[in-house]
Amino acid sequence: MDFNLTEEHLMIRDAARDFAQTELLPGVIERDEKQQFPDELVRKMGELGFMGVMVDPKYGGSGMDAISYVLIMEELSKIDASASVMVSVNNSLVCYGLEAYGSEEQKQKYLTKLATGEQIGAFCLSEPEAGSDATSQATTAEDKGDYYLLNGTKNWITNGGRADTYLVIAQTDRAKGHRGINAFIVEKGMEGFHVGPKEDKLGIRGSDTHTLQFNDVKVPKENRIGEDGFGFKFAMKTLSGGRIGIAAQALGIASGAYELALKYSKERKAFGTEICNHQAIAFKLADMYTEIAAARHLVMAAACKKDAGENYDREGAMAKLYASKVAMEQTVEAVQIHGGNGFVKEYHVERLMRDAKITQIYEGTSEIQKIVISRSLIRD
Repeated sequence: MDFNLTEEHLMIRDAARDFAQTELLPGVIERDEKQQFPDELVRKMGELGFMGVMVDPKYGGSGMDAISYVLIMEELSKIDASASVMVSVNNSLVCYGLEAYGSEEQKQKYLTKLATGEQIGAFCLSEPEAGSDATSQATTAEDKGDYYLLNGTKNWITNGGRADTYLVIAQTDRAKGHRGINAFIVEKGMEGFHVGPKEDKLGIRGSDTHTLQFNDVKVPKENRIGEDGFGFKFAMKTLSGGRIGIAAQALGIASGAYELALKYSKERKAFGTEICNHQAIAFKLADMYTEIAAARHLVMAAACKKDAGENYDREGAMAKLYASKVAMEQTVEAVQIHGGNGFVKEYHVERLMRDAKITQIYEGTSEIQKIVISRSLIRD
C-alpha cells in the first residue's frame, strides 16, 4: 500500500488548488447569494481539463485517473461546491456513461464536446415520485419505430438550464419492470422539451438546478444508449462512479471548513491567548483532522479500486456515506469554532455548512449507501 501521491498527482492537485484560490474564491459569496455561476469560469475549467478528467484523449478528454479526479474535486470543493458539482456531474455521470456504454457515433457526436467543456451535460433520473426508488420511473418513452416519444418530468437536475446534452432515463415497457427502462440522449432545443424555473436551494446555490418537462419529445432511435432495456443498469453503473465524485466533494467541503477553522483559531484571541490554545478548541481541531483523514483514505481507496479495474461499488458507497457524514459534522464544528463570526457570510464556513447537507442526499442518500454496503456484505 503506497499512500504517497506521484509527482503528476501533486501537480494536478496544485493546479486545481491554484484555480480554486485565484478564480473561484473571488466572488464565491456573491455567486451563492445570486444563485449564479458565470460561463467564463465553466470555460476555464474546461480549458484546464476538469470537465473530462478521465475521458480518453481521443475523445477530447484529459486521460487522467480516478485519483486525479478525486484530487481535483477536493480542491474545488474546498472553495466552491457549486463549481465542483458541475464538474462531478459532467465527469462521473455524463462523460463516463457515454464513454463506457455509448456507441462510437454517440461518442463522436456528444462526448468530444462534453469532455472539453465546449458543452455541458446533465443526468436525468430523479422524478417527483422516483428519487431513491429509481425503478418507479413515470417518465415514458414510447417506441414509434424510428424514434421514441418521450413524456414526463424530471426533478432536481443539476446543470438543468445550462446543459446542452441530457441523459434521460425513461420507462419503455412497464410490464418488464426495471428491464423495461432505457437511457436516451436528449438535446437542448428538441421540440416539446422545456426547462422549468431554477430551484431556490439551501446550499450549492451557484449550481443550476431545474425541473425538466418532456411533452411528446421525439428522440431518434440512435439516441438510445445500449441495448433495449439497458437503462436501469446504465443508471446504477453510472451512479456507482458518481459516488466517488460526491465523496470527494464532501471531503473537500470538510477540508475547506477545517482549514478555515484552524486559521481562525490561531488568530482569534480569548482569555488572553489564541483560542487554539484552549483545550476545548484544540480537541475540536484534533477530532476534525482525524475524521477528515479517515474520510480521505476511504475516498482514495475507492478511487484506487476504480483505477485498478476492480469492482468498487461497496468502496464507493462507503466513501460517500462516511465523507458526507464528516462534511456535515465538521462544517458544524467549524461554525462553532468561529463563534458569532461563523454565522456571518464573509467567513465562508456557514456556506460550507449549507453545502455539506446535499452530499448526504444526492446521487444516493446515506440510507441508500447503507443498503448497497449491507447487500454486498451479505452477498459475499
